[in-house]
Amino acid sequence: MDLNESLIAQRPDGMASEEWRLRLELAACYRIFDHMGWTELIYNHITMRLPGPDRHYLINPFGLNYNEVTASNLIKVGLDGTPIDPTPHHVNKAGFIIHGAIHAVRDDAHCIMHTHTTAGIAVAMKEGGLRHDDFYGAMLFGRVAYHDFEGISVRTDEQPRLVKSLGDKDVLILRNHGLLVCERDIPAAFRLMWHLQRACEVQCAGDAIPGPNRILSDEVRRQSTFDAANFEPKGKLERMLMTSLLRKAGLTLDMLV
Repeated sequence: MDLNESLIAQRPDGMASEEWRLRLELAACYRIFDHMGWTELIYNHITMRLPGPDRHYLINPFGLNYNEVTASNLIKVGLDGTPIDPTPHHVNKAGFIIHGAIHAVRDDAHCIMHTHTTAGIAVAMKEGGLRHDDFYGAMLFGRVAYHDFEGISVRTDEQPRLVKSLGDKDVLILRNHGLLVCERDIPAAFRLMWHLQRACEVQCAGDAIPGPNRILSDEVRRQSTFDAANFEPKGKLERMLMTSLLRKAGLTLDMLV
């Protein structure tokens, strides 16, 4: 997203320009999630790691709705979930248990998104998990890992098991719990979450219709995954998608400060 001069001028004193840009982009993503209906009251998180060796990352203030998140009120935290700068807001412990664990070990996981959508939890409850026999599910073939439910994610001892479950994948279905994706940046993570959410919705709808499903071959699934990843030059399609949704939701960057 391009920042105009008025937005640049609103950058807080002492804040790096790259952090301000990421704050605006992340706030926009929270608003898009709200527009898409991928919210769970004040729960769940989208986090973005900031440049630098400290692995600080941005997270939403606990208690705010997604449509109340702005670039200014996002909280910068360390890997243990402790705010780096003074803030009147709190951090949800479950947020740093899950997100902090992944940010700590995955150099490529700059952005992490976690949802509790109805279709996502429904698929997460099924023993077979996500199938790869529809347009969207096929695009995720070979990209999905699973983590068994251990209760509400508030205990640090779960972190190494969660990281082990994820491995080198960028989609994690939290059994009986919800969905998680991690990617190189916010637009790429959003597109991946959109594909995952659509795959879950289609699977739920298909299972409600009597009769057997048509099963795709692994060859077709692999080709679908490859084609989805190479449909446009890396980064172009994802940014077009997010920009189009900002327009659809009637949002402008100056509303997100």
